[in-house]
Amino acid sequence: MTPGRSLDTHPARGDEALRRALEDASMGRWEGPRDLLLSTGPDWDRRIFRLQVLAEAGARLRFADTWAKAEPRSPHALALLGNVQALRAMIAGRDAGWALMKDAWATCRATLDVWPQDVAPLVVLLALLRTHAPDRNTLGSVWEEIKQRDPWNREAHHEIVTYLFPGCHGAQGEAMWWAEEQASMAPRGLPIAVLPLVVLAESHRSRQERDWKAYGLTIHPWVECPQIDHALERWWRYRAPLPHACFADDANYLAHALSFANRHHEALEIFDAIGPYATHAPWSYCGQARELFLRHRAWAYSPQRRRHH
Repeated sequence: MTPGRSLDTHPARGDEALRRALEDASMGRWEGPRDLLLSTGPDWDRRIFRLQVLAEAGARLRFADTWAKAEPRSPHALALLGNVQALRAMIAGRDAGWALMKDAWATCRATLDVWPQDVAPLVVLLALLRTHAPDRNTLGSVWEEIKQRDPWNREAHHEIVTYLFPGCHGAQGEAMWWAEEQASMAPRGLPIAVLPLVVLAESHRSRQERDWKAYGLTIHPWVECPQIDHALERWWRYRAPLPHACFADDANYLAHALSFANRHHEALEIFDAIGPYATHAPWSYCGQARELFLRHRAWAYSPQRRRHH
């Protein structure tokens, strides 16, 4: 990887099979997504990522709806339709999207009737609760269903922590308390350790939004930040050789935190692993995302730091 390499903003990132399925979907064909999800099987991490990316395309197209009509008992068709319906409901907003939300909820439950072990529909239910029906009792029961199937599911943890943001449905400090508790309990090598950095970035973004005059871009929470070392020790240094589906998202949070803590020599190997897959968040919380990513990557790749590395 060289610092001059252009960025790749394709939603599938390095998942070439997903890229091919999206090409099929863009032409209204559902056979590519079907074959992709069949081959993914019960790899919940990869399945959820692929469903979410396909749903982004399906929200404005009709291939998911057509597939579900053609194969109404397919757990893959139903799972994709549930993701698509939920995304449409979120785009419509809480009031206008209420009927869509109920359709998505019913589709997700139908998916579980066909494939009870599937985690993907339950993650969609968490997103629907966050957006449309913030009922903590129901949230708790859905969370328990997920824990029984895949206790350290990354996407489910991110949905819960987002629900707990003060701007959503949590009390002040609740999201960080929960994120740090989960990060401390998770086995080493899991990206759950990055959750506190996600909360920290969101807190910075919301504070900037509220008090941008007194809390400028030069003030930020990443200097002398213990959550950085925890993410390095609990995830980065013990991570699996094969990156998880949302590796780029988690690595960008870590590279961003190290960069703003002026630990550029340590960020170098994270930028190496990210390659061209810069993410919008959290860089956009501190300015222009693309420019900030490229600038901090260039600093990490400066000759002096590379010799140190």
